[in-house]
Amino acid sequence: MDEAIASLETGKATVDIKSTIAGKIVKLYAKVDQTVIVGNDFAVIDEAQTGPAAGAAAPKAEAPKAEAPKAETAKAEAPKAAPKAEKQAEAPQTKKAPSPEPMPLKESPIKFSREVRRVKLSKLRQTAASRLKEAQNTYAMLTTFNECDMSALTNLKKELSEDFLKVHGARLGFMSAFVKASVASLQKFPALNAVIDGKEIVYHDYIDISVAVSSPKGLVVPVLRNCESLGFADIEKSISDLGARAKAEKIALEEMIGGTFTITNGGVFGSMLSTPIINLPQSGILGLHSIKNRPVVVGNKIEARPMMYLALSYDHRLVDGREAVMFLKNVKELIEDPRKLLLDI
Repeated sequence: MDEAIASLETGKATVDIKSTIAGKIVKLYAKVDQTVIVGNDFAVIDEAQTGPAAGAAAPKAEAPKAEAPKAETAKAEAPKAAPKAEKQAEAPQTKKAPSPEPMPLKESPIKFSREVRRVKLSKLRQTAASRLKEAQNTYAMLTTFNECDMSALTNLKKELSEDFLKVHGARLGFMSAFVKASVASLQKFPALNAVIDGKEIVYHDYIDISVAVSSPKGLVVPVLRNCESLGFADIEKSISDLGARAKAEKIALEEMIGGTFTITNGGVFGSMLSTPIINLPQSGILGLHSIKNRPVVVGNKIEARPMMYLALSYDHRLVDGREAVMFLKNVKELIEDPRKLLLDI
Protein backbone atom coordinates (compact mmCIF):
# COMPACT_ATOMS: atom_id res chain seq x y z
CA MET A 1 0.00 0.00 0.00
CA ASP A 2 1.14 3.53 -0.90
CA GLU A 3 4.05 2.18 -2.92
CA ALA A 4 4.62 3.95 -6.26
CA ILE A 5 3.93 1.47 -9.06
CA ALA A 6 4.43 3.81 -12.01
CA SER A 7 5.21 7.41 -12.96
CA LEU A 8 3.03 9.49 -15.26
CA GLU A 9 4.67 12.33 -17.12
CA THR A 10 2.30 15.21 -17.79
CA GLY A 11 2.87 18.52 -19.47
CA LYS A 12 3.60 20.15 -16.12
CA ALA A 13 5.15 17.52 -13.84
CA THR A 14 5.91 13.86 -13.19
CA VAL A 15 3.25 12.27 -10.97
CA ASP A 16 3.59 8.93 -9.15
CA ILE A 17 0.67 6.47 -9.22
CA LYS A 18 0.50 4.85 -5.78
CA SER A 19 -1.20 1.60 -4.87
CA THR A 20 -4.26 2.07 -2.66
CA ILE A 21 -4.14 -1.54 -1.41
CA ALA A 22 -1.51 -4.15 -0.52
CA GLY A 23 -1.04 -7.12 -2.84
CA LYS A 24 0.63 -8.22 -6.04
CA ILE A 25 0.29 -6.62 -9.48
CA VAL A 26 -1.12 -9.31 -11.76
CA LYS A 27 -1.95 -7.16 -14.76
CA LEU A 28 -0.92 -3.79 -16.20
CA TYR A 29 -3.09 -2.08 -18.80
CA ALA A 30 -0.43 0.41 -19.86
CA LYS A 31 3.03 0.02 -21.36
CA VAL A 32 6.08 2.23 -21.02
CA ASP A 33 5.79 5.43 -23.11
CA GLN A 34 2.10 4.78 -23.77
CA THR A 35 -0.41 7.61 -23.42
CA VAL A 36 -3.06 6.85 -20.80
CA ILE A 37 -6.44 8.47 -20.16
CA VAL A 38 -7.32 9.83 -16.71
CA GLY A 39 -9.99 7.65 -15.12
CA ASN A 40 -9.22 4.49 -17.11
CA ASP A 41 -8.14 1.24 -15.45
CA PHE A 42 -4.38 1.12 -14.94
CA ALA A 43 -3.56 -2.11 -13.08
CA VAL A 44 -5.09 -5.14 -11.38
CA ILE A 45 -3.80 -5.89 -7.87
CA ASP A 46 -4.54 -9.22 -6.18
CA GLU A 47 -4.94 -8.60 -2.45
CA ALA A 48 -4.68 -12.34 -1.70
CA GLN A 49 -1.08 -12.46 -2.92
CA THR A 50 0.68 -10.75 -0.05
CA GLY A 51 3.84 -11.79 1.70
CA PRO A 52 6.65 -10.57 3.90
CA ALA A 53 8.29 -7.33 2.99
CA ALA A 54 11.65 -9.03 2.41
CA GLY A 55 12.12 -12.64 1.28
CA ALA A 56 15.15 -14.91 1.47
CA ALA A 57 18.02 -13.60 -0.55
CA ALA A 58 18.88 -15.67 -3.60
CA PRO A 59 22.41 -17.07 -3.73
CA LYS A 60 24.71 -14.88 -5.73
CA ALA A 61 26.25 -16.38 -8.82
CA GLU A 62 29.85 -15.40 -9.09
CA ALA A 63 30.97 -14.58 -12.56
CA PRO A 64 34.28 -16.08 -13.67
CA LYS A 65 37.05 -13.59 -13.73
CA ALA A 66 38.33 -12.78 -17.14
CA GLU A 67 41.98 -12.14 -17.63
CA ALA A 68 42.80 -8.66 -18.73
CA PRO A 69 44.10 -8.74 -22.29
CA LYS A 70 47.74 -7.94 -22.59
CA ALA A 71 48.24 -4.74 -24.47
CA GLU A 72 50.99 -4.76 -27.00
CA THR A 73 52.18 -1.74 -28.88
CA ALA A 74 53.26 -2.47 -32.41
CA LYS A 75 56.19 -0.36 -33.46
CA ALA A 76 57.08 0.12 -37.06
CA GLU A 77 60.81 -0.15 -37.64
CA ALA A 78 62.29 2.20 -40.16
CA PRO A 79 64.78 0.68 -42.36
CA LYS A 80 68.24 1.80 -41.55
CA ALA A 81 70.00 3.53 -44.34
CA ALA A 82 73.23 1.83 -45.25
CA PRO A 83 76.18 4.18 -45.34
CA LYS A 84 77.26 4.97 -48.87
CA ALA A 85 80.85 5.32 -49.89
CA GLU A 86 81.64 7.34 -52.92
CA LYS A 87 84.90 7.41 -54.69
CA GLN A 88 86.00 10.55 -56.38
CA ALA A 89 88.74 10.63 -58.91
CA GLU A 90 91.00 13.09 -57.13
CA ALA A 91 89.62 12.86 -53.54
CA PRO A 92 90.13 10.35 -50.75
CA GLN A 93 87.33 7.93 -49.89
CA THR A 94 84.89 9.44 -47.36
CA LYS A 95 81.98 7.98 -45.36
CA LYS A 96 78.63 9.75 -44.72
CA ALA A 97 77.14 9.65 -41.21
CA PRO A 98 74.11 7.33 -40.96
CA SER A 99 70.75 9.13 -41.13
CA PRO A 100 68.90 9.35 -37.78
CA GLU A 101 66.20 6.76 -37.16
CA PRO A 102 62.71 8.40 -37.35
CA MET A 103 60.66 8.46 -34.15
CA PRO A 104 57.73 6.01 -34.11
CA LEU A 105 54.28 7.62 -34.50
CA LYS A 106 52.43 7.95 -31.19
CA GLU A 107 48.67 7.54 -30.93
CA SER A 108 46.93 10.83 -30.08
CA PRO A 109 45.57 10.85 -26.49
CA ILE A 110 42.55 12.91 -27.65
CA LYS A 111 39.56 10.83 -28.69
CA PHE A 112 36.94 12.29 -31.01
CA SER A 113 33.34 11.20 -31.42
CA ARG A 114 31.06 11.68 -34.42
CA GLU A 115 28.11 9.79 -32.97
CA VAL A 116 24.57 11.24 -32.91
CA ARG A 117 22.07 10.40 -30.18
CA ARG A 118 18.31 10.85 -30.35
CA VAL A 119 16.39 11.35 -27.11
CA LYS A 120 12.63 11.59 -26.91
CA LEU A 121 11.27 14.98 -25.84
CA SER A 122 9.66 14.76 -22.41
CA LYS A 123 6.06 15.85 -22.01
CA LEU A 124 7.28 18.69 -19.79
CA ARG A 125 9.64 19.96 -22.50
CA GLN A 126 7.00 19.53 -25.24
CA THR A 127 4.47 21.54 -23.25
CA ALA A 128 7.01 24.24 -22.37
CA ALA A 129 8.05 24.59 -26.01
CA SER A 130 4.45 24.84 -27.18
CA ARG A 131 3.38 27.37 -24.53
CA LEU A 132 6.45 29.59 -24.92
CA LYS A 133 6.01 29.75 -28.67
CA GLU A 134 2.29 30.42 -28.23
CA ALA A 135 3.13 33.31 -25.89
CA GLN A 136 5.47 34.82 -28.49
CA ASN A 137 2.83 34.47 -31.21
CA THR A 138 -0.06 35.81 -29.09
CA TYR A 139 1.38 38.67 -27.04
CA ALA A 140 2.76 42.02 -28.08
CA MET A 141 5.64 41.26 -25.75
CA LEU A 142 7.99 43.99 -24.58
CA THR A 143 10.65 44.09 -21.84
CA THR A 144 11.67 47.08 -19.72
CA PHE A 145 14.76 47.15 -17.47
CA ASN A 146 15.99 48.84 -14.34
CA GLU A 147 18.83 48.36 -11.89
CA CYS A 148 18.47 47.92 -8.16
CA ASP A 149 20.89 48.72 -5.34
CA MET A 150 20.71 45.67 -3.04
CA SER A 151 22.74 47.27 -0.21
CA ALA A 152 19.86 47.88 2.21
CA LEU A 153 18.30 44.47 1.72
CA THR A 154 21.69 42.74 1.94
CA ASN A 155 22.49 44.52 5.21
CA LEU A 156 19.04 43.75 6.61
CA LYS A 157 19.52 40.07 5.75
CA LYS A 158 22.94 39.99 7.46
CA GLU A 159 21.66 41.69 10.61
CA LEU A 160 18.40 39.81 11.11
CA SER A 161 18.77 36.42 9.38
CA GLU A 162 19.71 34.57 12.60
CA ASP A 163 16.83 36.10 14.57
CA PHE A 164 14.46 35.38 11.69
CA LEU A 165 15.53 31.72 11.65
CA LYS A 166 15.12 31.35 15.41
CA VAL A 167 11.64 32.87 15.47
CA HIS A 168 10.18 31.48 12.24
CA GLY A 169 12.23 28.35 11.55
CA ALA A 170 12.97 29.51 8.00
CA ARG A 171 15.91 31.25 6.37
CA LEU A 172 15.49 34.84 5.26
CA GLY A 173 16.15 35.21 1.55
CA PHE A 174 15.67 37.87 -1.09
CA MET A 175 12.68 36.22 -2.75
CA SER A 176 10.21 37.08 0.02
CA ALA A 177 11.09 40.78 -0.34
CA PHE A 178 10.59 40.65 -4.12
CA VAL A 179 7.25 38.85 -3.69
CA LYS A 180 6.09 41.51 -1.22
CA ALA A 181 7.37 44.32 -3.48
CA SER A 182 5.58 42.74 -6.46
CA VAL A 183 2.33 42.45 -4.49
CA ALA A 184 2.45 46.14 -3.52
CA SER A 185 3.24 47.13 -7.11
CA LEU A 186 0.52 44.91 -8.60
CA GLN A 187 -2.02 46.54 -6.30
CA LYS A 188 -0.93 49.95 -7.65
CA PHE A 189 -0.92 48.78 -11.28
CA PRO A 190 -3.64 46.10 -11.53
CA ALA A 191 -3.33 45.72 -15.32
CA LEU A 192 -0.25 43.56 -14.75
CA ASN A 193 -2.40 41.26 -12.61
CA ALA A 194 -5.09 41.02 -15.30
CA VAL A 195 -5.51 39.17 -18.62
CA ILE A 196 -7.23 39.72 -21.95
CA ASP A 197 -10.05 37.25 -22.59
CA GLY A 198 -11.51 37.82 -26.02
CA LYS A 199 -12.90 41.34 -25.99
CA GLU A 200 -12.83 41.64 -22.19
CA ILE A 201 -10.22 42.34 -19.52
CA VAL A 202 -10.33 39.99 -16.53
CA TYR A 203 -9.06 41.67 -13.36
CA HIS A 204 -8.08 39.52 -10.37
CA ASP A 205 -8.79 40.80 -6.86
CA TYR A 206 -6.31 38.25 -5.51
CA ILE A 207 -2.61 37.89 -6.29
CA ASP A 208 -1.31 34.38 -7.01
CA ILE A 209 2.38 34.53 -7.86
CA SER A 210 4.01 31.74 -9.85
CA VAL A 211 7.60 31.16 -8.73
CA ALA A 212 9.99 29.36 -11.06
CA VAL A 213 11.98 26.65 -9.23
CA SER A 214 14.46 24.10 -10.53
CA SER A 215 13.68 20.38 -10.84
CA PRO A 216 15.71 17.49 -12.33
CA LYS A 217 13.64 17.76 -15.53
CA GLY A 218 13.75 21.54 -15.87
CA LEU A 219 12.07 24.58 -14.40
CA VAL A 220 8.61 24.13 -12.91
CA VAL A 221 6.36 26.99 -11.82
CA PRO A 222 4.31 26.28 -8.68
CA VAL A 223 1.97 28.97 -7.40
CA LEU A 224 1.93 30.89 -4.11
CA ARG A 225 -1.77 31.57 -3.47
CA ASN A 226 -3.12 34.83 -2.05
CA CYS A 227 0.27 36.49 -1.67
CA GLU A 228 -1.45 39.71 -0.59
CA SER A 229 -2.23 37.93 2.70
CA LEU A 230 1.21 36.33 3.26
CA GLY A 231 3.99 37.65 5.47
CA PHE A 232 7.74 37.31 4.90
CA ALA A 233 7.95 34.10 6.95
CA ASP A 234 4.97 32.52 5.16
CA ILE A 235 6.56 33.22 1.78
CA GLU A 236 10.01 31.91 2.76
CA LYS A 237 8.56 28.70 4.22
CA SER A 238 6.43 28.12 1.13
CA ILE A 239 9.28 28.74 -1.30
CA SER A 240 11.63 26.49 0.70
CA ASP A 241 9.04 23.71 0.72
CA LEU A 242 8.32 24.07 -3.00
CA GLY A 243 12.03 24.06 -3.87
CA ALA A 244 12.67 20.87 -1.89
CA ARG A 245 9.67 19.08 -3.37
CA ALA A 246 10.58 20.23 -6.88
CA LYS A 247 14.00 18.59 -6.57
CA ALA A 248 12.29 15.40 -5.36
CA GLU A 249 9.68 15.70 -8.15
CA LYS A 250 6.90 15.69 -5.56
CA ILE A 251 4.99 18.83 -6.57
CA ALA A 252 1.35 18.06 -7.31
CA LEU A 253 -0.20 19.08 -10.61
CA GLU A 254 -2.81 21.31 -9.00
CA GLU A 255 -0.05 23.35 -7.34
CA MET A 256 1.09 24.59 -10.77
CA ILE A 257 -2.31 25.56 -12.12
CA GLY A 258 -3.31 29.21 -12.10
CA GLY A 259 -1.15 32.15 -11.15
CA THR A 260 -1.70 35.79 -12.05
CA PHE A 261 1.95 36.95 -12.19
CA THR A 262 5.34 35.22 -12.34
CA ILE A 263 8.76 35.82 -10.76
CA THR A 264 11.78 34.00 -12.19
CA ASN A 265 15.29 34.23 -10.74
CA GLY A 266 17.97 33.49 -13.30
CA GLY A 267 20.50 35.06 -10.96
CA VAL A 268 20.83 31.81 -8.98
CA PHE A 269 22.40 30.32 -12.13
CA GLY A 270 24.61 33.35 -12.78
CA SER A 271 22.47 35.24 -15.31
CA MET A 272 23.40 38.90 -15.61
CA LEU A 273 20.50 40.02 -17.80
CA SER A 274 17.64 38.38 -19.70
CA THR A 275 14.27 39.04 -21.35
CA PRO A 276 11.91 36.51 -19.74
CA ILE A 277 8.95 35.16 -21.73
CA ILE A 278 5.49 35.69 -20.23
CA ASN A 279 3.90 32.64 -18.63
CA LEU A 280 0.55 32.05 -20.39
CA PRO A 281 -2.13 33.25 -19.76
CA GLN A 282 -0.62 35.95 -17.53
CA SER A 283 0.34 39.46 -18.60
CA GLY A 284 3.64 40.03 -16.82
CA ILE A 285 6.79 38.33 -15.52
CA LEU A 286 9.53 39.80 -13.32
CA GLY A 287 13.07 38.58 -13.99
CA LEU A 288 15.71 38.73 -11.23
CA HIS A 289 19.42 38.40 -11.95
CA SER A 290 22.76 37.95 -10.23
CA ILE A 291 24.03 40.50 -7.71
CA LYS A 292 27.39 42.01 -8.69
CA ASN A 293 29.48 44.72 -7.11
CA ARG A 294 29.57 47.58 -9.61
CA PRO A 295 30.72 51.20 -9.45
CA VAL A 296 27.78 53.55 -9.00
CA VAL A 297 27.44 57.24 -8.24
CA VAL A 298 26.15 57.83 -4.70
CA GLY A 299 25.76 61.53 -4.05
CA ASN A 300 28.88 62.95 -5.70
CA LYS A 301 31.07 59.91 -5.04
CA ILE A 302 31.68 56.68 -6.91
CA GLU A 303 31.18 53.64 -4.70
CA ALA A 304 31.11 49.88 -5.18
CA ARG A 305 27.56 48.67 -4.52
CA PRO A 306 25.86 45.26 -4.88
CA MET A 307 23.67 45.82 -7.94
CA MET A 308 21.02 43.69 -9.63
CA TYR A 309 19.41 44.19 -13.02
CA LEU A 310 15.61 43.80 -13.01
CA ALA A 311 13.58 42.93 -16.12
CA LEU A 312 9.83 43.11 -16.62
CA SER A 313 8.29 41.50 -19.69
CA TYR A 314 4.66 42.48 -20.25
CA ASP A 315 1.80 42.19 -22.72
CA HIS A 316 1.79 45.58 -24.44
CA ARG A 317 -1.77 44.99 -25.72
CA LEU A 318 -3.02 45.39 -22.15
CA VAL A 319 -0.24 47.16 -20.26
CA ASP A 320 0.97 50.60 -21.33
CA GLY A 321 4.69 51.34 -21.29
CA ARG A 322 4.13 53.99 -18.63
CA GLU A 323 2.47 51.46 -16.30
CA ALA A 324 5.19 48.87 -16.88
CA VAL A 325 8.02 51.33 -16.23
CA MET A 326 6.36 52.70 -13.08
CA PHE A 327 5.64 49.17 -11.82
CA LEU A 328 9.31 48.19 -12.13
CA LYS A 329 10.44 51.50 -10.64
CA ASN A 330 8.14 50.87 -7.66
CA VAL A 331 9.63 47.39 -7.14
CA LYS A 332 13.12 48.90 -7.29
CA GLU A 333 12.32 51.61 -4.72
CA LEU A 334 10.74 49.15 -2.28
CA ILE A 335 13.76 46.82 -2.47
CA GLU A 336 16.21 49.69 -2.06
CA ASP A 337 14.34 50.85 1.05
CA PRO A 338 12.71 47.76 2.67
CA ARG A 339 11.24 49.94 5.46
CA LYS A 340 8.57 51.00 2.95
CA LEU A 341 7.48 47.38 2.65
CA LEU A 342 7.02 47.09 6.40
CA LEU A 343 5.15 50.40 6.65
CA ASP A 344 3.09 49.79 3.49
CA ILE A 345 4.26 53.05 1.91
